[in-house]
Amino acid sequence: MSYINYMDAQAAYDGVLEFNGPAVVIVKHTNPCGTAVSSVNIADAFRRALQGDPVSAFGGIVALNKNVDKKTALLMSKIFFECIIAPGFSPAALEILKKKKNIRLLKLHADRVRKGDKELKSLNGAFLMQQPDHSMLNPKEWKIVSKKKPGRAVLKEMEFAWKVCKHVKSNAIVLTRDMEIYGVGAGQMSRVDAVTLAKMKAEQANREMSGLVLASDAFFPFRDGIDQAVAAGAVAVIQPGGSIRDEEVIAAANEHGISMIFTGYRHFKH
Repeated sequence: MSYINYMDAQAAYDGVLEFNGPAVVIVKHTNPCGTAVSSVNIADAFRRALQGDPVSAFGGIVALNKNVDKKTALLMSKIFFECIIAPGFSPAALEILKKKKNIRLLKLHADRVRKGDKELKSLNGAFLMQQPDHSMLNPKEWKIVSKKKPGRAVLKEMEFAWKVCKHVKSNAIVLTRDMEIYGVGAGQMSRVDAVTLAKMKAEQANREMSGLVLASDAFFPFRDGIDQAVAAGAVAVIQPGGSIRDEEVIAAANEHGISMIFTGYRHFKH
């Protein structure tokens, strides 16, 4: 295990523990390039997570919140991954995956994961101690600011997108549909560029660009991000709010006839 392996493994497992149903997170350089939650089984979750960005997934790290069975292992065996992390592996799955070269299989149950209340960042010979982002999802604190209200299905998708966005480096934009990643814009200097990148990644993966939910880890400083979101096929946006131009951004959402929620909480992962 290299330093990069450890960091990516941590990022992948932190992400997958956000979900209760069968879920898979695929990480490349600490950012999720694929995430999906399935109502069927863990194999379906993996197949759909891989659709998020099959090119970037190569050489990545996969985290699952359910045991790896034979069907899932067969799907995984077709692609090179550095590490696979799960609560457990069936004997048949182990037999399949052990035939792969240079792969690490890590068994880690959620009950054994310790979430510390402090984390350290190095600063040129010094250290910054801060609280990690262990924020819990609380839709009761969210505020619907648009004229169009999200229906139950869209609201559920917004919750999923917000959970995924929490684990993406800022500036972060996530496009989702049907409880899976469609496109991610991570670590961009401009938020509107992050939207453009997420749209580009979705198009490269040949995704249908309609009915999408867009999540942003911090507020939109200008309406151009909303215009870009709609151009990418978004019908709903979830973001913290708090910009001095919030009214302009809300007006853009109303002009386009999309739903918008302010969570009142920034993720801003660095």
